[in-house]
Amino acid sequence: GHHVLRARAMADLARPATEAEVAAMRADLAEALAAGAAGLSTGLAYPPAKHATTDEVAALAADVAVAGRLWTTHMRDERLGVVSSVAETLDVARRSGVRTLISHHKCCGEAAFGLSTTTLAMIETARRTMPVDLDLYPYTASSTVLIETFARDSRKVAVSWSDPHPEMAGRDLADICAEWGVGQAEAIARLRPGGAIYHQMDDGDLERILAYPPTLVGSDGLPRDKRPPPRLWGAFPRVLGHYARDRGLVPLETAIAKMTGQTARTLHLADRGRIAPGCKADLVLFDPEAIRDAATYDDSVRPAEGIAGVWVNGVLAWAGGRPSGAPRSGAVLAA
Repeated sequence: GHHVLRARAMADLARPATEAEVAAMRADLAEALAAGAAGLSTGLAYPPAKHATTDEVAALAADVAVAGRLWTTHMRDERLGVVSSVAETLDVARRSGVRTLISHHKCCGEAAFGLSTTTLAMIETARRTMPVDLDLYPYTASSTVLIETFARDSRKVAVSWSDPHPEMAGRDLADICAEWGVGQAEAIARLRPGGAIYHQMDDGDLERILAYPPTLVGSDGLPRDKRPPPRLWGAFPRVLGHYARDRGLVPLETAIAKMTGQTARTLHLADRGRIAPGCKADLVLFDPEAIRDAATYDDSVRPAEGIAGVWVNGVLAWAGGRPSGAPRSGAVLAA
């Protein structure tokens, strides 16, 4: 994690790193890669890294490239600046030679609606000469900590949790502002530390990105979140049911590949994601006519419907709508 590298090397994160601090980050990164880290992740939209320069990221990405690992990026701006952020990402990939994965690609805020046409064309051109991939989650709302700029571009903001005001969990930010008689910025300041669900994307962009053949599917869900968004429990069934079966956006086989074999190839997991001799038996048995996401924004922790069984490394882990009770059979995958 780039945030961790910065926090270890710098006393003040609200500025670019010096050459010496970048060298310290690179030393920590080398140790992590030697220990089996899958690569480097950056979150340039967030306060701990928003002041990092492109050169800083490129220097770290170059070390990841030498190690043959992956760089994943939550880009600097997923709003009106999404096109320039894709350009920055591709610049780092070109300069460093690193395998690159754009995390949960989206266009947020009405001013950015439709820009996926441009960003996907940029990615398609880059893929002719560089290993660049992308993923998305199948919802038009994002979820993270309370950030004023995120709230400003949203149609609706639902507070998911607040340490100083836990009673506000699940409430609409606009209603809280009205109740307290304050503006949005003041309300967010009072609610922090806290989290929110931001309704800020367009269905057209989501469907365009999902239908793009290289796009992978991920949940971006936080299992320990105090009030997780519905994508934690519903992301993959939503693609299989709503988008593949009901909307006909992609064939069922394509939808499955985007979350199994295609993903495993991108992550260089040679023995995962396929039903084949020598592969780990990670399997899901589902009814294609019944599978659907049951989780909603108001009731987000609801298991999907239509799943008969889940096997992890050949061990039945889920059956009959509940955990099987078998000993956990998952394993940490080191590079």
